[in-house]
Amino acid sequence: MPTDQTGQTYALFVGVDIAAQTAMVATQRPGAKASRSFTIEQTPEGYTSLLRQLQATGFVPCQVLVVMEATGSYWISLATRLVHEGFAVSVINPAQAHHFAKALLKRAKTDAIDAQTLAQLAMILQPEPWTPPPQIYYALQQRLAQRDDLLNLRQQVRNQLHALVQHPEVIAEVRARMESLLATFASQLTEVESEITAALSQDSAWAAAATRLQSIKGVGWVTAAWTLVTTLNLTSCDTVDALTAYAGLAPMPRQSGSSVWHRPSIGHTGNGRLRTAFYMATLSAAQHNPVIKAFYTRLRGVGKPEKVARCAAARKLLHIAWAVVKKDQPFDPNYALG
Repeated sequence: MPTDQTGQTYALFVGVDIAAQTAMVATQRPGAKASRSFTIEQTPEGYTSLLRQLQATGFVPCQVLVVMEATGSYWISLATRLVHEGFAVSVINPAQAHHFAKALLKRAKTDAIDAQTLAQLAMILQPEPWTPPPQIYYALQQRLAQRDDLLNLRQQVRNQLHALVQHPEVIAEVRARMESLLATFASQLTEVESEITAALSQDSAWAAAATRLQSIKGVGWVTAAWTLVTTLNLTSCDTVDALTAYAGLAPMPRQSGSSVWHRPSIGHTGNGRLRTAFYMATLSAAQHNPVIKAFYTRLRGVGKPEKVARCAAARKLLHIAWAVVKKDQPFDPNYALG
């Protein structure tokens, strides 16, 4: 029986191709072909039906590895249910499944074929199992995402109001509705920010980490909260280099032989929200954080473009964030300067 990197032995591999309302499922055993795919509904009843079919195979849950793609948010409920029932679940980047299919020279693409491909990927690659995040993650992530949405909506209405008042005649009722919307957004932002603070205080470990992160000049409560959410309190990566790559702030080389050579760049991969949080944090850190200010100034002094210098500063700021959380110490601005 195949064994994964942790020593766990699996006897059955399951591929689940996720859609909004349904999911296509295929199974595969070592030495055999993938089964014919079948469909389940994305409902509690559909999940129960899948559990019954998996249990009917005769294998105990810990011997079954289920692989699915992180497609939007449609995978979360099924993955959580399977983990709670004792199954090993791996949630992979859709790009990994895409490149795996290309490596197998699979040209046809249907939901049934995708499920079979995922079952084959599960058997050959055996990606690491996924662990559901703690309750504090959901309490913060959904509120932080809603805060972002409210800020975007407020800015849209502000822009519309700015355009409206440029007209020689402004209809009072139209303007009043826009101003009412802005007042509503302001009220809801205050409400959701209060809820974020209250939710964070309910978990002592996350609250302590947030306090340490905010000891870093340039890192405010929003950056601290997004850092905790996107990295599960700095536990989703084993090393700071892995964290930098996860944030998409690690320069990636592009060269092959003597004919292909490009300057290393960060590209567009990684967690965009974490990358944005630290990039924006450098706007303040480059002025008020002595470590980042000296680093950023030196890069600009040797001719680095502003964006390149800011990305490098964001990367350094992320390294500092890792250090203060992992070492359980507040930021010491004199440590790196001494």
